[in-house]
Amino acid sequence: MKALDRPVTLALAGALLAVPLAWSSAALAEEPAQVRFSVPAWPGVTVKTALAAQLLDALGYQTRQQELGSTITYEALTQRELDAFLAAWLPGQQGMYDTTMEKGLIVDLGNNVEGARLGFAVPSYVYEAGLTSAEDLDKEAFADRLERTIYSIEVGSGMSEILNGAVEEDTYGLGDWHLSETSTPGMLSAVDAAINREEWIVFAGWTPHWMNIEYDVKYLEDPQDMWGPEQGSSDVKTLVTSDFAEAAPNATRLLDQIRFSADDQSAMILGFSYEEREPEAVALDWIRSNPGKVQAFLEGVTTRDGEPGWPVVQQALEIPDA
Repeated sequence: MKALDRPVTLALAGALLAVPLAWSSAALAEEPAQVRFSVPAWPGVTVKTALAAQLLDALGYQTRQQELGSTITYEALTQRELDAFLAAWLPGQQGMYDTTMEKGLIVDLGNNVEGARLGFAVPSYVYEAGLTSAEDLDKEAFADRLERTIYSIEVGSGMSEILNGAVEEDTYGLGDWHLSETSTPGMLSAVDAAINREEWIVFAGWTPHWMNIEYDVKYLEDPQDMWGPEQGSSDVKTLVTSDFAEAAPNATRLLDQIRFSADDQSAMILGFSYEEREPEAVALDWIRSNPGKVQAFLEGVTTRDGEPGWPVVQQALEIPDA
């Protein structure tokens, strides 16, 4: 497979222009050895970060992963206590993202997942019964069957902020609805139980996630863009600190070029969160099954001491030819 021919993002290009070091073996050897990731306890970013870490480790870097919530992550990035974050989900984290970007200490490398979205999700049998839009939620017949309850993940998450805002503002008539906010496993346990009994339920869904593989669900139309423009279409961005982008342009280039489809990441999440396999094993399986994509990630990337990156990573991780 031909390596991805994609230009470096404008943000990264600007950061690299500010780097006084030349792109040479000697310069690359100056890069800091350590790359520090924030990894919130979400399955998608867990596997995705494990994959990035394996590639960086093979290139001669030393990676460290810390489990932190998104709020703490943004603060740690501005304090330069972290280097990279692969789960800046917008608009879910819009407030935190905007506040952090205003400080001028972060470089946005763009989306690392294509096709992500948020929205109200229901089992297909509910959708086929006529509940196809969020505007239908507060119709008495539907609201009663749903017990005026929306299931969601933990308080403090971006999705929680969106839902609480909708209740406060009576969006779609949700002012008298109850939010059952627990955690991702807690919410999906309720979804699983409801589907097994063919009961009605509405919940805060998103893709990529294994829920879209294991459950027959559909997303409600969102004419008021409550979940964001274009029916809840979301960006999942890679962020690095400006200090890291300047000091480690080679590692930053790799992080800038890592891209997945929503289906790719949903399959990874299925392996880790649903099948309960170790994230490193799931990531390595994906790497070995997608040599062309991995080679594209490594286009123009070297080892930390300046050798061509793809042959070294291919040998270290036993990746078949693309």
